[in-house]
Amino acid sequence: MAELHLPATLPSLFEDLPRTLEVEAGTVDEAIDRLDQRWPGMRDRLCEPGRQLRRHINVYVDRERAGLDTRIEDGSRVDVIAAISGG
Repeated sequence: MAELHLPATLPSLFEDLPRTLEVEAGTVDEAIDRLDQRWPGMRDRLCEPGRQLRRHINVYVDRERAGLDTRIEDGSRVDVIAAISGG
């Protein structure tokens, strides 16, 4: 299992969603599918239609920038980070 860390903005949108959880997945895309199965609508928050991450969402697997097809190993740390903008 991988340890998945989510941005602080998501738990307020999905009931009982923890900031950190363990997920069984082989890729980032599969991890998002697992989240979407448990919390419907999660994929829409993280991905654009057509299976790509939204521009303001960054994912890192073991501190390396990742995409949907990035492999996740047992014991990996996956960080989902929402970009902050302002002026």
